[in-house]
Amino acid sequence: MKNNSLKQLGTLGQSIWLDYIRRDLIAGGGLRHLIEEDGLRGMTSNPSIFEKAIVDSHDYDEDIRAMALEGKDAAAIYETLSQRDVQSAADEFRPLYDKTDGNDGYVSLEVNPHLAHDTNKTMEEALRLWAALKRPNVLIKVPATADGLPAIQQLISEGVSVNVTLLFGLPRYRQVVEAYIAGIEARAAQGKPVNHVASVASFFISRIDALVDPLLEKLIAQGGKAADLAKNLHGQVAIASAKMAYQAFKEIFGSDRFRKLAAMGAAVQRLLWASTSTKNPDYSDVKYVEALIGPDTVNTAPLETLDAYRDHGEPKARLEQDVKQARRVLVRLAELGINIDTVTRQLEDEGVEKFNKPFDKLMETLAQRSPRHLTRKP
Repeated sequence: MKNNSLKQLGTLGQSIWLDYIRRDLIAGGGLRHLIEEDGLRGMTSNPSIFEKAIVDSHDYDEDIRAMALEGKDAAAIYETLSQRDVQSAADEFRPLYDKTDGNDGYVSLEVNPHLAHDTNKTMEEALRLWAALKRPNVLIKVPATADGLPAIQQLISEGVSVNVTLLFGLPRYRQVVEAYIAGIEARAAQGKPVNHVASVASFFISRIDALVDPLLEKLIAQGGKAADLAKNLHGQVAIASAKMAYQAFKEIFGSDRFRKLAAMGAAVQRLLWASTSTKNPDYSDVKYVEALIGPDTVNTAPLETLDAYRDHGEPKARLEQDVKQARRVLVRLAELGINIDTVTRQLEDEGVEKFNKPFDKLMETLAQRSPRHLTRKP
């Protein structure tokens, strides 16, 4: 029998997580099967995933009806449903969490995306969700916006485990790591334990190429010397950015500053590769998994990408291959007049909005299922 490519990722130091959550997957045993047979080690969610799960299935209809008839509003219904799913999934992963001493087995739940630019309200909601979930193996997702950074630092100092999301650029990544380490230092200074405070930095991958590639294609269409360079960079920028982020990760967490915290039991903030489904049909459907395999990393992928990798993935530690070439890609991109920092700032702004829209759509759907609507005969 062919070795399971997904399971082999674990032997290379990478944890594979599922970017998907739905009640029937958990209740029907599908999640347990993925854990046992594929070596799945965690799960992430976001407003878009919950919107699809609740709107596109009938799994939640009875609970929505009951809560609506009790007079609960859309926000309260959403919170109840999402928290139940996250708690159920976390319970499935709890044996893995215990077995790995808190290294894996996490399930993520995001704060309201509309709070992305409000530090205080982000902290308040994150603390409230953390208390409500009552599971050590959950991560509260907080966006890596400028206003999210102080919230991340404070939450870490208070012992809340955080999945830093919507991360695109290298300068912002360094700020995220600084927030994490400063939070751990603050907690240690208070004499509080720093072990079992977990965090991942979710670096969004494919969206970088989705934005940069069309810019390169315009240059290719114009012809000339710039066209040749643009051809060489096409489809390379996202992976190059991720490889440089990993070099920064190694530098920072290998420093004397962090070694002191590690001696107290602090864990590194692992890089998590998010948005790893392939957007361009001309690219391999496992492009953003294959190239980014390395120690102390996580890859969270939708079911379709997991299925593809199980079928034809070829696991090999490639994250530190061609690092000089990755650095050169970003330098040459600037030579073409494309500023990667400008690109990643745009992606951050668009990313917040991309989470706001499905969240708002879900709220509208739940609001429509009021007692008045629900009690009508078809």
